[in-house]
Amino acid sequence: MALPVIEILGLTKDFPTGFWRKRMRRSLDGLTLAVEEGEIFGFLGPNGAGKTTTLKLLMGLIFPTAGTAHILGRSIDDTQMHREIGYLPEQPYFYDYLTARELLDYYARFFGYGAAERRQRVARMLERVGLADAGGVQLRKFSKGMLQRVGIAQAILHDPRVIFLDEPMSGLDPIGRREVRDIILGLKRQGRTVFFSTHILSDAEMICDRVGVLHLGKLRGVGAPGEILSMESHGMEILFEMRAGRALPADLLPRAAQTGQRYRIEVPEAELYGVLEQLRDCEARILSLAPVRPSLEDYFLRLVESPAATPAVEEPVR
Repeated sequence: MALPVIEILGLTKDFPTGFWRKRMRRSLDGLTLAVEEGEIFGFLGPNGAGKTTTLKLLMGLIFPTAGTAHILGRSIDDTQMHREIGYLPEQPYFYDYLTARELLDYYARFFGYGAAERRQRVARMLERVGLADAGGVQLRKFSKGMLQRVGIAQAILHDPRVIFLDEPMSGLDPIGRREVRDIILGLKRQGRTVFFSTHILSDAEMICDRVGVLHLGKLRGVGAPGEILSMESHGMEILFEMRAGRALPADLLPRAAQTGQRYRIEVPEAELYGVLEQLRDCEARILSLAPVRPSLEDYFLRLVESPAATPAVEEPVR
């Protein structure tokens, strides 16, 4: 049986807080999960959940209080493993008087590429992230979305097998988020494994093979979005229009939301046929009928609002 590409075993991190009598705050609590090759894995959670702490531990930027992890079969203490991975932090700092081409050429030098190969790689990466025409532009003139794309370009410059992205869609407009999503899906088509953290749930639901939900440092659920949500229907949504001169039945009127000439109503499945019969009697034109299913956001909010989600009492340093 093939080993997982990313294997995390009981990873825990405590940070001291306070000024005088310091206390320990547990940012990550016994995280255990595995990510298979070729997956897009979404690591979800609100701000402060422990997502960035996890990524910093995996990158060796900070050290765990307990537990360990392996990437590509190598311990995260093995610095040679870093040649096979790419990383984009949440708030990267790039010297903004460099052009995109100069920045990528600088990073390519770390891998010992010769001048000709650096030029080829840089040109290929700029093309891949849609910045071929902006390679000579200084980074200070880039939009937030363009900076994210050049950041992804530096993360994949050396063709890593595993790519870690920390909040790659944060602060982007819908067009920028779509561009980043397309890049991530392109990496999957090439057989790469992508592990990215986010609190933008709709993006994760669209592109992830599996997701893990982290809250207050603990993993609350992991699986494919459809599995983690349960596919039970909450009811049915009916979209319809009323003919001129006709009115809705009095018992349906308070339950219907009107937008222009259209009405939308949600009903339990047991009431569906009775409501459709009422709409037929008043000559309503049915436009669509669809099940109402839970979303990743519903699941996420349930976890955050549950009583079990209250933070643990901090213990004093001993």
